[in-house]
Amino acid sequence: MVAALALLFAICVGSLPVGMVGTYAKETSIEADAKKVSLSVLGLDKDFNADAILQLNGPMSTALSDFIKKNVSLKESFPNLDAYAIKVKVSYAAELAKFPEVSFVSLDRAVKKMGHASLTTGADAARTLGGRIPYDGAGVVVAVLDSGVETTHKSLMLDRRTSNVSYSQDFTADATTVDGYGHGTHVASAIAGNSAILKGAYGGIAPKARVISLRVLNSQGVGTFSTVLRGLDWVFKNRAAYNIRVVNMSLGGVALDSYQKDPLCRAVRRLVNSGVVVVAAAGNSGKDAVGNKVYGAIHTPGIEPTAITVGASNTFGTAIRSDDGVTTYSSRGPTRSFWVDGNNTVRYDNVIKPDLIAPGNKMIWAQAKNNYIVTTHPELAVNTSEANMMLLSGTSMSAPLVAGAAALMLQANPKLTPNMVKMILQYTAQPLHGYSIVEQGAGQLNVEGAIRLARQVRTDLSSATPVGDPLLTSSAAPDPYTTIAGETFYWSRRITAAPTYTLSGLDLITKYQKIYGLGFLMSDGILMSDGIMMSDGILMADGIMMSDGIMMSDGIMMSDGIMMCDSIMMSDGIMMSDSTNGDDTPGMK
Repeated sequence: MVAALALLFAICVGSLPVGMVGTYAKETSIEADAKKVSLSVLGLDKDFNADAILQLNGPMSTALSDFIKKNVSLKESFPNLDAYAIKVKVSYAAELAKFPEVSFVSLDRAVKKMGHASLTTGADAARTLGGRIPYDGAGVVVAVLDSGVETTHKSLMLDRRTSNVSYSQDFTADATTVDGYGHGTHVASAIAGNSAILKGAYGGIAPKARVISLRVLNSQGVGTFSTVLRGLDWVFKNRAAYNIRVVNMSLGGVALDSYQKDPLCRAVRRLVNSGVVVVAAAGNSGKDAVGNKVYGAIHTPGIEPTAITVGASNTFGTAIRSDDGVTTYSSRGPTRSFWVDGNNTVRYDNVIKPDLIAPGNKMIWAQAKNNYIVTTHPELAVNTSEANMMLLSGTSMSAPLVAGAAALMLQANPKLTPNMVKMILQYTAQPLHGYSIVEQGAGQLNVEGAIRLARQVRTDLSSATPVGDPLLTSSAAPDPYTTIAGETFYWSRRITAAPTYTLSGLDLITKYQKIYGLGFLMSDGILMSDGIMMSDGILMADGIMMSDGIMMSDGIMMSDGIMMCDSIMMSDGIMMSDSTNGDDTPGMK
């Protein structure tokens, strides 16, 4: 099951405790043929009929087809993703793994909702950089996978007759595109809400961007991996026809399987490699029931390295950024999804996430008519004389701000690849003091800096461009600081490179890197030889470093889920000590 990730006051999306994952993995015995079957399946009774996702690495053979006809119920296919929704008895799941074309079998689990913005993010300052033609997202299409969108809400109308929601489709069993839950309308208006209400007080980041509403969550805000895969499959098939450049996923499910196997992650990777920017909410599992910090609880598909995973910051209702902080509920990294090697040893992904943070606390955007959230929580309604709005908190509210920023960047420079978009967003982000990289990533969203840098990136780059060629159209790099609401702050000038590296320095924005092309991870090209960083022709940076300088505000160690103290210990032996938060300059200029 999958659901949106908005936080309704004390209502918080839960996840398996880190310790539970590690213990469960260690105590489960797996045969060699079952390496391609998720532990979440194998842990069930052998006679249980499980709803699952079957992934292939090539065409289905006649032998596999015959086996499925006899032993498996084939519910649905996702042809563009080489995946199928099936119902299979657990005892047959390991048999599926014996077929060479089978890549992985995992549960069709739940996904959940992840529950002054344009000024404090720098979007207002960025609009004027375009001169006569403001940067407002015009010409860019964003697909919103959520609970649907109310297309006629005043904040989502381009004019009296035209909605900027250009297409809607339902992938649930409800057979309606109406947003009965209310989450999707709120998210869509964060991306593309106009300035018609209270003189733009509740406007979105990219008000002229077009929105495609793909309803993958039902009227209670719940879906499954398979419903999300339907939406992603549709995007992959129709991305060129609709000019979809960005996907927003303010939803997520508990992350157990490695990103290398997880079906949502693999679908996201395919979209990113095709040129589509995918933004995902980190999740709202940053604290336990008694308020203690929790690490390693990033949700899927936010665990996918190529996705732009967004945590939530708290602006405390002000436009200035010197008082901002990471919310207590925002999920922290590193990712603790895992796989099992040939020696039955559990290997954790340990990817540094989130990638950055954006405002997500008590955000006011559009309210869909008669929606479930406001019906059950009327205190969240913000009814104005011009339109009905509502207040929500969560990483669900943070992700669309980054999706809107990506739309502005692509309007400013349509030739940017998804990896370039991610790099620029991280490089120009503002690190918040007192928070580690696994709490805030590179820092807080800075739209002004991102647009200013995106405008300077060359538009004639290709896979044939040599590593080290000039990346910018001018010899002078932009000033690495931004002023918002009268305060000036430095950019992070760093990016995270999955799984355990950070890159820094001017080379990242002045010299072309192969990792900025399609089909690469940010970690590609990083080599270790006797502790010395090297380059293999893919990557050239002047500040490659291991992520061993990460300050933890409370000094927690995580080793296979066992909570200790003084540092975070990764299960592969890489120590991340508590020395710095990744910003070696003052946060404010």
